[in-house]
Amino acid sequence: MDTQLNSLLNKITALGGALSTSQTYRSRLIKQLRSWIPFKSACFTTVDPRTLLSTGAITDEDIEAIHDGLFKYEYLHSDYNHFHELVNSTEKVATLSGATNGTMSKSPRYLNVLKPAGLHDEMRAALVANGMCWGFLTIFRQEGQPFFSEEERQLLSSLAPFMAVMLRDRSLPRSTVTVDGMDPMPEPGLLLLSETLDILSYNAAARQWMSLLQDAEGLDAASLPRPLRAVCFRALSENDRGTVYSTSAHTRVRLRDGSFASIRASFLHGPDALTKLAVTLEPANTTDMLPLISDSLGLTERENEVISGILRGLSTKELAQSLFISPYTIQDHLKSIFIKTGVNSRRELIWQLHSKYSLSPS
Repeated sequence: MDTQLNSLLNKITALGGALSTSQTYRSRLIKQLRSWIPFKSACFTTVDPRTLLSTGAITDEDIEAIHDGLFKYEYLHSDYNHFHELVNSTEKVATLSGATNGTMSKSPRYLNVLKPAGLHDEMRAALVANGMCWGFLTIFRQEGQPFFSEEERQLLSSLAPFMAVMLRDRSLPRSTVTVDGMDPMPEPGLLLLSETLDILSYNAAARQWMSLLQDAEGLDAASLPRPLRAVCFRALSENDRGTVYSTSAHTRVRLRDGSFASIRASFLHGPDALTKLAVTLEPANTTDMLPLISDSLGLTERENEVISGILRGLSTKELAQSLFISPYTIQDHLKSIFIKTGVNSRRELIWQLHSKYSLSPS
């Protein structure tokens, strides 16, 4: 079994060549995975590790048709194998048939979404590397196919951490080269949507952002980008729980040119009875991107705070005062940061953050 698993892991690694994008890698992996674990359809989503919201998905057409239903049962209803539960579970991969002990009618998601679409079982994987989740993979079997077996679940469990590393390495921001004549990033965009995610109104910049997001996922102009849907459902779920101001309905999405968009959704309260959602779309700034880089490099929250201070130009003494720790502790954090980022000085660190990740001092 170890020899077979090593062979599969080598194939997973080979799929993610140095120039492979996240979309290309996920498309290739789904195709390869079908030869190891037969299934009808798949949805392979990258997520923001801080909020677990979609940053883009590779989805088969039949799953795209029920995607909003899957979102609703993920965020707004109780059911089996919610992704946020898998992320925090010792078992990162689970089947719906296993969770229900074969009595699929226990699952509202199965009764109201999967069964009407002709789907018989699903297997979900939270793709976690070093404690951070970088994606979700769901594969589906149709009526007439058997339930996913325990052996198949264990196989995907063995492969999932390596898939997560490949996604993580393709989630890091990279410095983008400005080309003469290239359109500048749009101004901040604003969308107003109904509870059913119908667009009620928007400004001109929002239309530009929508086009960029649709292009990043290969969607047509009539389709609402999946990350935008995800932040909206998160905002709706937080409102259902009584949260007045949405704080985690936020995701950062890599665009086709390598730059990042920041998307936030908020539930609006007003005198009328109509539910409304406000969505802002704008270029991701240093504050948005630094946590993503920190997560990718395995930096701690305190090390992240130290880097943030360095980017603001603070000295060691000023950093110590702002974080209420000693200068000696700051030096210890800096040594750890240098090791993890492969640099030897503050100057090199700032240069790397700027040249490699497009982060500039404030």
